Amino acid sequence: MPAQTYLDTTQSAGQAFYQQYHDQGEIVMLNLLKFREVADYSASPELAPAAPISGEEAYRIYMKHTTPFLQETGGELLYAGRGSSFLIGPEGEGWDMVLLVKHRSAEVFISFARNEGYLKGIGHRTAALADSRLLPMK
Repeated sequence: MPAQTYLDTTQSAGQAFYQQYHDQGEIVMLNLLKFREVADYSASPELAPAAPISGEEAYRIYMKHTTPFLQETGGELLYAGRGSSFLIGPEGEGWDMVLLVKHRSAEVFISFARNEGYLKGIGHRTAALADSRLLPMK
């Protein structure tokens, strides 16, 4: 049986996030990302490049598309770096990239995540990632 992967929020997790962080001000999102070796555009063939690309390349396209929407809402990429295996944590589990992204509030984050222009490029993220984690922090 393959290991569980996480690429999108569930409705219950979204509701819990909103209840916990509603009216709490600024939040920072910790993103842990694991890339596919080859990006999988089967869910968004209209976004697929002419030739196959890596998951990391697809994620760069996603970030280029996303950055203006993030900045428009006052969000900020605080940190982006390469990940690796844990020093303290499960052996063999590692992440390719780690991001810290600041948002003005939970409400602003939700507005950003629902923006139609932003959503037009979300297929690059889906194509890029084999697994991910998103941890809101206060």
